Amino acid sequence: MRIGSKLYGAALALSLCLPMAAQGAEAAGKTEPTATPLSAYELYRIYGDKTWIWNTGAGRFVDDGRRFVAWTDDKGKQSFAEGRWVVDDLGQLCMRATWTNAEGAARASTCFGHRKIGNTIYQRRQPDGNWYVFRHASVRDDDEFGKLVPMDSVSAKARDLKQALQSQEVTRKGG
Repeated sequence: MRIGSKLYGAALALSLCLPMAAQGAEAAGKTEPTATPLSAYELYRIYGDKTWIWNTGAGRFVDDGRRFVAWTDDKGKQSFAEGRWVVDDLGQLCMRATWTNAEGAARASTCFGHRKIGNTIYQRRQPDGNWYVFRHASVRDDDEFGKLVPMDSVSAKARDLKQALQSQEVTRKGG
């Protein structure tokens, strides 16, 4: 038997079966649910006055003035951030802040997209991160959503880190 005839046979079988399968799915009303972006209000309810706990630090979404404050300690390299957080009706949350460490300061904007299918919320880092479940319809202990807590464990730590880095800067400049 030749390979060409096997491929021809498989192609013929697919061309006959796929239209019937598609028609059957349409008849049964089985269409894929579409993901819809979260509204700015929904995002505000999720993040407003919450602390997002990360592996190397945390960020605080202050309701008053939409201030964003954060700190990180990645293998002894400490930094803090001050800026703002914004949301939109396209399901996007952005943290726009100036990050400062012992080497200096730089502005950064980090955004996350949010979509929902039913009561399940998906999230990804913009622009090209992979989508993952942020909050299951029935919330699970390992949902990223669970890392958003009401307690402010960020502001005091970021303030202390800012003072420490500023005093290092003064010492380095001989003041």
